[in-house]
Amino acid sequence: MTNYPKISFLICSLFLICACSNRMTLNKLKNQVNSKLAEQPGDFAVAFKDLTTGDSLFINEQTFFHAASTMKTPVMIEVYKQAAAGIFSLNDSFTIKNEFKSIVDSSSFRLNADDDSEKELYRHLGEKRTLYELVYDMIISSSNLATNMVIELVNARNVTQTMRQLGADRIQVLRGVEDSKAFDKGFNNITTANDLLVIFEKMAKGEIVDSTACQAMIDILLKQQFNEVIPARLPKDVKVAHKTGNISHVYHDSGIVFLPDGRKYVLVLLSKNLKNEEQAKKAMAEVSELIYKYVTGAEK
Repeated sequence: MTNYPKISFLICSLFLICACSNRMTLNKLKNQVNSKLAEQPGDFAVAFKDLTTGDSLFINEQTFFHAASTMKTPVMIEVYKQAAAGIFSLNDSFTIKNEFKSIVDSSSFRLNADDDSEKELYRHLGEKRTLYELVYDMIISSSNLATNMVIELVNARNVTQTMRQLGADRIQVLRGVEDSKAFDKGFNNITTANDLLVIFEKMAKGEIVDSTACQAMIDILLKQQFNEVIPARLPKDVKVAHKTGNISHVYHDSGIVFLPDGRKYVLVLLSKNLKNEEQAKKAMAEVSELIYKYVTGAEK
């Protein structure tokens, strides 16, 4: 007579052993990541989530960082939200300008093209560009000029409010770029690794505005021109929809990684107080590679 209770016990035992093995593998990954980042002077945060298995890894995920240009993803989200509400169309045209008001006292300030990663737009002041083109430049080439125009249109307060509605409770978007009076008073855009993970996960699942808007945002993020961290050490057939951010002694990368088999995961890597930014970027790229290997099974 078959001993079903004994077989069931053995199956359950094997399942528990496998589960423990997977947990140990994730713990090993965390140790590897910590070890890699410890090689570099500075402070780091990591947030990772496999959207297929739910596996996740968090290091300093609630620590505040200067958002730098990672705040441009929340700004893009607000654009698509307001466009869906009929406030404007992404096809609407706006005159390119280089004069903005400080959030401190409404005094005027201008951006310096030499300090911007995208300089072409400055050659077309007085001409018109569609809102879509401004958002595109804001993301793929991190244009500060386009960013300030877009933030002026959607209002930074609305961006932060939308982040709260999405469950990103600590991201704060106060202002555009190069508002020196605000900077001097400590009025800065801030973020955490966890909050960026929250919004990218929702985007990956089509839960921001609607699935069409999410795909449109992902399509822009996929054309990112700065690829020195998350995508740097990944195979060419792996696609990354992401946004970087950097200021002095700070470098970030954040986005969605799409594997050729259809699986995807979210990865956020933040850093500050860096002594050697190039070496830190290299280390973060190696962390991205470690996580890719974990997801694809190369580390199991």
